[in-house]
Amino acid sequence: MHRMRIHTALLASIFLSVLFMVLCTSPVLAGNPHVDEAIAHAQGAAKHGGMGHADALVEHAEEALMHAQAAQKEVNNPHLDEGVRELQEAIKHGKKGHAEEGTKHAKSAVMHLKEVN
Repeated sequence: MHRMRIHTALLASIFLSVLFMVLCTSPVLAGNPHVDEAIAHAQGAAKHGGMGHADALVEHAEEALMHAQAAQKEVNNPHLDEGVRELQEAIKHGKKGHAEEGTKHAKSAVMHLKEVN
Protein backbone atom coordinates (compact mmCIF):
# COMPACT_ATOMS: atom_id res chain seq x y z
CA MET A 1 0.00 0.00 0.00
CA HIS A 2 2.81 2.40 0.92
CA ARG A 3 4.56 1.63 -2.36
CA MET A 4 1.38 2.42 -4.34
CA ARG A 5 1.11 5.86 -2.68
CA ILE A 6 4.70 6.68 -3.61
CA HIS A 7 4.11 5.52 -7.19
CA THR A 8 0.91 7.58 -7.45
CA ALA A 9 2.61 10.64 -5.96
CA LEU A 10 5.52 10.27 -8.37
CA LEU A 11 3.20 10.05 -11.38
CA ALA A 12 1.20 13.04 -10.18
CA SER A 13 4.41 15.01 -9.72
CA ILE A 14 5.63 14.16 -13.23
CA PHE A 15 2.24 15.01 -14.73
CA LEU A 16 2.12 18.40 -12.99
CA SER A 17 5.69 19.18 -14.05
CA VAL A 18 4.94 18.42 -17.68
CA LEU A 19 1.69 20.40 -17.53
CA PHE A 20 3.54 23.37 -16.02
CA MET A 21 6.17 23.29 -18.78
CA VAL A 22 3.53 23.11 -21.52
CA LEU A 23 1.55 26.01 -20.07
CA CYS A 24 4.63 28.18 -19.61
CA THR A 25 5.92 27.64 -23.13
CA SER A 26 2.63 27.66 -25.02
CA PRO A 27 2.53 30.50 -27.56
CA VAL A 28 -1.26 30.47 -27.36
CA LEU A 29 -1.25 31.38 -23.68
CA ALA A 30 1.75 33.70 -23.70
CA GLY A 31 1.18 36.93 -25.62
CA ASN A 32 3.94 38.81 -27.38
CA PRO A 33 4.83 41.95 -25.38
CA HIS A 34 5.27 44.01 -28.56
CA VAL A 35 1.79 43.03 -29.73
CA ASP A 36 0.40 43.96 -26.32
CA GLU A 37 2.06 47.38 -26.53
CA ALA A 38 0.88 47.85 -30.11
CA ILE A 39 -2.69 47.12 -29.03
CA ALA A 40 -2.49 49.57 -26.13
CA HIS A 41 -1.16 52.39 -28.32
CA ALA A 42 -3.57 51.63 -31.17
CA GLN A 43 -6.41 51.87 -28.66
CA GLY A 44 -5.00 55.22 -27.54
CA ALA A 45 -4.87 56.35 -31.16
CA ALA A 46 -8.51 55.38 -31.68
CA LYS A 47 -9.55 57.08 -28.45
CA HIS A 48 -7.85 60.37 -29.27
CA GLY A 49 -8.92 60.23 -32.90
CA GLY A 50 -12.50 59.78 -31.76
CA MET A 51 -12.16 63.04 -29.83
CA GLY A 52 -10.92 64.76 -32.99
CA HIS A 53 -7.28 64.93 -31.85
CA ALA A 54 -5.49 63.99 -35.07
CA ASP A 55 -2.07 64.89 -33.66
CA ALA A 56 -2.45 62.56 -30.66
CA LEU A 57 -3.83 59.87 -32.96
CA VAL A 58 -0.65 60.07 -35.02
CA GLU A 59 1.57 59.99 -31.93
CA HIS A 60 -0.07 56.84 -30.56
CA ALA A 61 -0.37 55.17 -33.96
CA GLU A 62 3.35 55.71 -34.62
CA GLU A 63 4.22 54.14 -31.26
CA ALA A 64 1.86 51.24 -32.01
CA LEU A 65 3.44 50.81 -35.44
CA MET A 66 6.92 50.66 -33.94
CA HIS A 67 5.85 47.83 -31.61
CA ALA A 68 3.88 46.02 -34.29
CA GLN A 69 6.87 46.05 -36.64
CA ALA A 70 9.09 44.75 -33.83
CA ALA A 71 6.59 41.95 -33.29
CA GLN A 72 6.73 41.08 -37.00
CA LYS A 73 10.36 40.09 -36.48
CA GLU A 74 9.22 37.51 -33.90
CA VAL A 75 5.74 36.49 -35.08
CA ASN A 76 4.47 35.47 -38.50
CA ASN A 77 0.76 36.24 -38.55
CA PRO A 78 -1.46 37.75 -41.28
CA HIS A 79 -3.44 39.70 -38.68
CA LEU A 80 -0.22 41.34 -37.52
CA ASP A 81 0.60 42.30 -41.11
CA GLU A 82 -2.90 43.75 -41.57
CA GLY A 83 -2.59 45.61 -38.27
CA VAL A 84 0.63 47.22 -39.52
CA ARG A 85 -1.10 48.29 -42.75
CA GLU A 86 -4.02 49.76 -40.82
CA LEU A 87 -1.69 51.68 -38.51
CA GLN A 88 0.14 53.10 -41.53
CA GLU A 89 -3.20 54.26 -42.92
CA ALA A 90 -4.18 55.76 -39.56
CA ILE A 91 -0.94 57.73 -39.50
CA LYS A 92 -1.36 58.88 -43.09
CA HIS A 93 -4.88 60.18 -42.45
CA GLY A 94 -4.00 61.62 -39.05
CA LYS A 95 -1.15 63.64 -40.55
CA LYS A 96 -3.66 65.14 -42.99
CA GLY A 97 -5.86 66.12 -40.05
CA HIS A 98 -8.49 63.49 -40.88
CA ALA A 99 -9.10 62.27 -37.34
CA GLU A 100 -12.34 60.45 -38.20
CA GLU A 101 -10.80 58.40 -41.02
CA GLY A 102 -7.65 57.77 -38.99
CA THR A 103 -9.81 56.52 -36.12
CA LYS A 104 -11.46 53.95 -38.38
CA HIS A 105 -8.05 52.59 -39.35
CA ALA A 106 -6.79 52.62 -35.75
CA LYS A 107 -9.88 50.65 -34.63
CA SER A 108 -9.33 48.17 -37.43
CA ALA A 109 -5.69 47.82 -36.36
CA VAL A 110 -6.81 47.04 -32.81
CA MET A 111 -9.18 44.37 -34.09
CA HIS A 112 -6.44 42.67 -36.14
CA LEU A 113 -3.78 42.96 -33.45
CA LYS A 114 -6.06 41.35 -30.88
CA GLU A 115 -6.31 38.34 -33.20
CA VAL A 116 -2.53 37.83 -32.97
CA ASN A 117 -2.58 36.99 -29.25
